[in-house]
Amino acid sequence: MARNSRQQLITYEELDSATDLTGPEQAAWQAAREATADAYAPYSGFHVGAALLLADGSIFRGTNQENAAYPSGLCAERTALFGLAAGQPAHGPIVGMAVAARPSGGDFGPAFPCGACRQVMLEYESRQGQPIPLLLPGRDGTILRFQSLAALMPFSFSADDLRSE
Repeated sequence: MARNSRQQLITYEELDSATDLTGPEQAAWQAAREATADAYAPYSGFHVGAALLLADGSIFRGTNQENAAYPSGLCAERTALFGLAAGQPAHGPIVGMAVAARPSGGDFGPAFPCGACRQVMLEYESRQGQPIPLLLPGRDGTILRFQSLAALMPFSFSADDLRSE
């Protein structure tokens, strides 16, 4: 039996600062950072904000919401996506997403979506039939720009996996 070794590459840009972002990206980036102030994180002390940039230029925010009955809380990425879909079902396409995080009383630092959030994010990208670019904080104040959410979840589970042949 032959065994093949394969390699999966993830492509993204590493930007030095927010000044390297486009105007709409800067607005989403700032909204995600501001959203961290509204996070409910009394247990982890890790405040996360997410911002969805819509085609009309509007921004919809989400924050992490913790609960004493862990794991009943929800991450910022999912509160943003679920909240938008529930509150504005006729919204236009999501043309960008940004995530920011900081510990209580601390400075902003790296924040990478958990696996559940990556799966949900990819589902929304698939539903709208076009990529959703993503901005994430990297290490040392850099910003990581992904052209599609799919880059974060190369081996995802999708609706196609539910179809029987």
